[in-house]
Amino acid sequence: MTEMSVPHGGDSQEPTPDPAERDAFFPSPYSLGQYVPPRSDFDGVEHEGAVTGGRRRILVIGADERYLPMANGRLFSTGNHPVETLLPLMHLQGAGFEIDVATVSGNPVKLEFWATPPEDEAVHEALDRFLPQFREPRRLADVIAGGLDEYLAVFIPGGHGAMQGLHDDRDLQAVLDWALADDDRFVITLCHGPAALLAAGLDRDTSPLAGYEVCAFPDALDTGANVDIGYIPGGMPWLLAEGLRAQGLVVVNDDMAGHVHHDRQLITGDSPLAAHALGKLAADVLVERAQR
Repeated sequence: MTEMSVPHGGDSQEPTPDPAERDAFFPSPYSLGQYVPPRSDFDGVEHEGAVTGGRRRILVIGADERYLPMANGRLFSTGNHPVETLLPLMHLQGAGFEIDVATVSGNPVKLEFWATPPEDEAVHEALDRFLPQFREPRRLADVIAGGLDEYLAVFIPGGHGAMQGLHDDRDLQAVLDWALADDDRFVITLCHGPAALLAAGLDRDTSPLAGYEVCAFPDALDTGANVDIGYIPGGMPWLLAEGLRAQGLVVVNDDMAGHVHHDRQLITGDSPLAAHALGKLAADVLVERAQR
């Protein structure tokens, strides 16, 4: 686990009750001190305004459910992680890509606001900029019905919220099928976001992503430290890397150290520590492709 400052204070390792829902919990004060630094490592956009024409839209598919039922019956009050969501978007929008936001239901994107770095002005400015789209996303089925050909890439942010409602969704399967049908299209995701990749294998003997290499959040943390320090209020309902490997994907990391990886049309990262690097890598790949 990476050493970080303690902006939230407090040493309690007991998950914090969420007063909005019975048996629901936020991460413990201690775990937030370990995982939420005052500022992210964002230090600017490298491809500012590089893309001015052509196919330059990015489809963001966010989590639309707040509560993840844990193995013990408790609910984890989660969503998309703000750093894992915003830093890649800051790089992509800064490079000139246009951003559309959708959820499976059309309901608002749920964010883990408690994970927002309190002193990071760039992240807070990006949150203010994207919040209207997060509050009023498009319904994914409507996006598909309108046609996907204007998009260059799909971005699925991380956060434990990605573990519910994406891995078994038919519309998401259709989007992944579309993306994988052309090597000029890309799927970008990180941390727990790769859970959505399991939709590609729904009711199929073999997933079209079998053999792809991917970075993802390590199961060892979700079965060990994250439970021990009260970041999550119980054992996970299922394990991410285990699920990916079961469909034939190759998980290339077993720790959380800011790893990123690019394999064919798939661009991935392991955690919030990878969000800045993933944004830079995605911008490098997409700007080069858009400028062809």
